[in-house]
Amino acid sequence: MRVGKNQRKNIRLLTMPQTGRLKNFKANIPFIVEKKNYIVKTADSNAELNAALKLRHEVFLEEILNKKKRGGIDRDRFDKFCDHIIIYDKRNEMIIGTYRLQSSLYSKKWYTETEFHMKSISNLPGIKLELGRACVHPEHRNGITIALLWEGIKAYVDYSGANYLFGCSSVKTTDPDQIRIVYQYLRENGHISHSMNIRPRSKYRLPLSKNELLRSPVLTIEDFKEQMKDRIPSLLMSYLNVGAKVYGSPALDREFQCIDFLTLLDTRNLLSDKLRKPVS
Repeated sequence: MRVGKNQRKNIRLLTMPQTGRLKNFKANIPFIVEKKNYIVKTADSNAELNAALKLRHEVFLEEILNKKKRGGIDRDRFDKFCDHIIIYDKRNEMIIGTYRLQSSLYSKKWYTETEFHMKSISNLPGIKLELGRACVHPEHRNGITIALLWEGIKAYVDYSGANYLFGCSSVKTTDPDQIRIVYQYLRENGHISHSMNIRPRSKYRLPLSKNELLRSPVLTIEDFKEQMKDRIPSLLMSYLNVGAKVYGSPALDREFQCIDFLTLLDTRNLLSDKLRKPVS
């Protein structure tokens, strides 16, 4: 089902969550964007949701952690409240990417809140949209797939009327020296703010104080570029390029062996030409 712009004012009535959504799964906000070789849409059936959860299992558990769960899907208690963008490659009939979205239209509980004290974000006016569990098949980790994810995000923002995007942006490292370098890079380039009193919960605190984070040796621009090339994921860089800010110190996610930055973006920045890339 394609949700048209003239339907936006009625979207809440048309798409209220159903009981037992994981059993008879339907999207809160169904949309579809068709390209020559791809389809970008919200999962709107059990089969589509399971394909997204299976891809998450393959990437987050098998590839990153070398683990397996019974049933071969990655699922948590938030999935039933969320919508799930999927990218379908028509050429090989595979789902090659997925991104989980949770709108304040349908829930007031956030995954990000399990890692961060974030009352200031919950209290922002307007509709908030949490993004998480970004996942791309290893053979499709390129600019085209990132652009397709943004197509889905922008469509969802448009149809839901979201004012803010936020979520945990992961960087794959737990090494203290690498954490310092990433933090210093973000700080030196004006991407970090401490204005909203965002801080990791005790379970997720780094074994580094704020002063220790700042104690990294000063790097040249060339050193920064070399270090950051493989450290900061493309999706996080694309957020930063359109004005997103990272708030406070990162959280340490020991389960997934990474650090998470709480990232917040005003959706008015999504009009930026920097996100307008042709996709076939």
